[in-house]
Formats: sequence, C-alpha cells, structure tokens
Amino acid sequence: MSDSILDVAIIGAGVSGVYSGWRLLTQGVSRTVTIFEASDRVGGRLLSVTAPGVPACAKAELGGMRILPAVQPRIKQLLEELNQGVSPEQRIETYDFPVDDPANIAFLRGIHLRLEDFTSRPDRVPYHLSFLEHGQSPGNIVVNAIEQLVPGITHTNLNEYQRREMARNASFAGKPLYEQGFWQVLVRVISGEAYHLALDAGGYQSTLNNWNAADAIPWYLSDFGINPDYKGFKKGFQQVPLTLAQRFQEAGGELKLNTHVTGFEWKDGVAEVHFKDAPSVRARTLVLAMPRRALDLITGGSPMLQAPEVSQLVQSVTPQPLFKLFTTYTAPWWLPAGVEKGRTTTDLPVRQTYYWPDSSGQPVKNGSAMLMASYDDGLNIGFWDSFRPKRGLGWRREAQGIARPEVFKGRRERQGLADEVDPEWLKHHAPQAMVAEVQRQLGVIHGLSYVPDVEEAAFMDWGDDPFGGGWNSWNIGVKSWEVSERIIQPVDGVSVYICGEAYSDAQGWVEGALQTADRMLLKLGLIPSVKEGLKSPH
Repeated sequence: MSDSILDVAIIGAGVSGVYSGWRLLTQGVSRTVTIFEASDRVGGRLLSVTAPGVPACAKAELGGMRILPAVQPRIKQLLEELNQGVSPEQRIETYDFPVDDPANIAFLRGIHLRLEDFTSRPDRVPYHLSFLEHGQSPGNIVVNAIEQLVPGITHTNLNEYQRREMARNASFAGKPLYEQGFWQVLVRVISGEAYHLALDAGGYQSTLNNWNAADAIPWYLSDFGINPDYKGFKKGFQQVPLTLAQRFQEAGGELKLNTHVTGFEWKDGVAEVHFKDAPSVRARTLVLAMPRRALDLITGGSPMLQAPEVSQLVQSVTPQPLFKLFTTYTAPWWLPAGVEKGRTTTDLPVRQTYYWPDSSGQPVKNGSAMLMASYDDGLNIGFWDSFRPKRGLGWRREAQGIARPEVFKGRRERQGLADEVDPEWLKHHAPQAMVAEVQRQLGVIHGLSYVPDVEEAAFMDWGDDPFGGGWNSWNIGVKSWEVSERIIQPVDGVSVYICGEAYSDAQGWVEGALQTADRMLLKLGLIPSVKEGLKSPH
C-alpha cells in the first residue's frame, strides 16, 4: 500500500463516476482524484458499438440509447456545457429518436395490428376491454388509470417535481401509494384485459410490474405518458462518458481500468480500498458510483456496507433484468411488411424490435441495415434460458466450468476478417440458438414466411455481474425521497458516498445518475448543475 493518500477515490467509471471526477477537478479547491474501474472501458451501462458492414446505421446501443430533454434538465445542460468551444468533430450531437409510428406493427394474441388500429379499428384488438377502454391506445389506458389514482397528475402544466410531490403525498383506497405496487393499483381501476394489453403492447414487463407506485406513476408519465420526445446520439450515447473521462484526465485526474475493487474499510478518517489484483489505496473521501448489485458484490469486504442501517438503504431497490440483441442484414427486409422506422411490439418472447435508424434518425431504406432484434426485460427473459448462457453468473465462482452455448459468428469473422470489426462488437457474441429463434419470431411478427440470414449479431445481458440489471426500481414500502437523500452519505461524519441511477428519481436514465452525483457533490461543497425543484415530503 502506498503511503500517499488521495483526496478522492471514485469507484466506477460509469456516468456518475466520470461526471463526479470531472466536477471535482474543475470546480472548487485543488484535489487529487482517481477513478477505479473494474472493466476495461468507460461508460457503465452505456455501450455504443460500431456494427460491421452497416455504414448507414447509427451505432448499435447495447446499453442506454436515448434521453428526454424536455423532462431531463441535467443531461440537457451537460450536453450544452460539453459542446461549448469544441470542434465539430468533438460535438455531442443528437437526433430525433423514432419509437412509435402509426404504421408500426403490434402482433398480439396471433393478430397483426398497426398502432393506428387501436383507435381507428378497435374491433380488431383481441382483448375483451370495457366500453370505457375500447378504442383507446394501450398507453392512454394507463395514463387515464393514473389520473384516477392521482387526480390532476396528468395535467400538462405540471413539472416533474410537482408530479413526484403529488404521487408521494397521495393515497389510494385509504393507503399511501408508496406502500402499494403499481400493478396492484392499476388493476383496481382498469380491467385485467386492459392491463395485459398495456403490458403486451407496451413492450416492457418491468415498467408495469409491482414496484413502488408512488415512484412508478411519475416515472411512467415522464417516459411514456406526456408527449415524450426522445433524442438519440449521432456518435453513440457512450460519447458522453468518454468525453467526461477525457475532460477529467485533462484536468489532472487519473483513470485506472481493469482495477477490480473487493471492499473497503474506514480507519482513522481515511478509507482503505482493497483490490483483487492491485495494492490497496487510501483516500480521505470515497465515492461509490455503483449500482445495487455492484455494491452487493463488495459488501463482504466492506464492514460499513454490512451495517444494518446501511444495508437497509442499499437494499431499498431491486435490479431489473434486461438484454439487447442486435442483428444486421444485407437489406432492410422488413420494408414489405409496411414498416421502416420505430419499433414493433409483440407478446411473443422477442417483445420489442427496433428498426435501427441512420445517425440522423432517418430510416435505412437501401443497402445493409440493422435491427435491435430483441429488447427484452423482466420475466420475459426467462424464455431464453435454454438459448443462452445461464443468467447472472458474471464474476461468480460457480461460473467456472459451466459449458457455454455455441456462439453466432458473423460473416466477417467466419471469413477470417475479424480485424475489420469493432473489437467491442466481437466481445458480445450472441448465442447461435438464440439468434435462430429470434429470426423465427421476427418472421412471425412481420407476417413473412422468409427472413434473410443474419450477417452479424451482438448480445448484451445487463443482468450479469457487476450490473445485476439494466435499471433499478424502488421497492414497495420505501419512502424513496428519504432513502435517496440518506444513501448519498449513509453514515454521518464518514466521507463515504454513494451515487448512481439506482437511488434516484429517474431510475434507468442517465438523468438519475447525474441527479445523485449532484447531490453528492453538494455535500462536498460544489454547486449543483441544476437546481432541485419542489422539496419532497419528509
């Protein structure tokens, strides 16, 4: 162990980690700051890779893929700040990210629908809806249900903070919303068939699952309910943390990749941080910029995290499993099915398919093209267990010796041209059997008897260690507004801090990572990038 003591050690080079490091070195007093990252890359759950052979397509987003600038002020302001005074090549530029188009397909209960059919041809919808639900889109059914649960919350003149305030103060059927699950309250105001329609046609299982209703309601309205305007990234979302890491290093910070933390101890006002294959370091301040599962993995070597009051805070959220599979083709074969942009949803296990745009957000109509062939979450991913490696192994000891399924090797790799492929793409081989089954389901949902062979494929499961899930959701019964403040510095008087998307108001979004980082930095004397809105109840 070195005798020198760092001012700040940050564990994790995801967005919250590199953002915190950059702010610490460019605001306030002079500090020595080092970021330690277990993997060989910067970005956390942002992973943008170049798909081989599809030059017209935007980068494949194996991780997070979009933002909502209208309701996410921190990421909006951060992009403006990072773009100041830089060359055109260094700018972080966005495009309008297509999601739902009237011509998009919803293949539900064996019936092919267009999205416009929900309102224009409701008799074709194969669900036994009530007369009030008949003729509404699945999203509108949920939004109208939310208005019944919290009257007034869907008014368009409200901001995000006001909606959260309303939901956190609200009760339903005589019980506070935070003590109830989202699924639990939805089925009190809509039919069971309407709930299943929203679940099936919405494409996600975890968002309508039984997580804390007081948090789920404003979260749902932000993401799906109040005219969402998504933006994607022309050079990939990972450009954001990569730029932050570069600025951090230019400001004098040190970034150490492949440095696997195993735990820490707090002794005499200093954190002693231990690593798997490197000497321990000491720091006056320790920032754990880590999701719930990553914190679990170091708890055995961290007495502070084992304390019941801290453990309770850490366990107040649940990681939600999620994976993505990208496939490329010699042509956009889906055009004859009448779709060219946005996504198709289905109740088949493939769940969501996105027609991947070019870097300006426009559909690819000629030449090589790409799909996010499956975007799957929650319980749905259980279908794929026999097609893919066992879920959740990651760094666990039991991963040793387990047979791995045959992987799909793309055309270039088969031809010995792997050196022409983005190395990051090659790290994420998709299982051969999984690609074949996805192909079969793609033919069914598009009504086509023939689907061309896959050229290249990449797969990322965020349920594996150290992430544990693609995002985290607040547990039922948790007062998130209290936990999110307390977990920032879980032990009074001890300079150990926790930040990241998991314990934020915007779970699953980079905005949440920035929010908790700003709250942590405020405790270290830095002014937040965006002023918080209305105070939450206490």
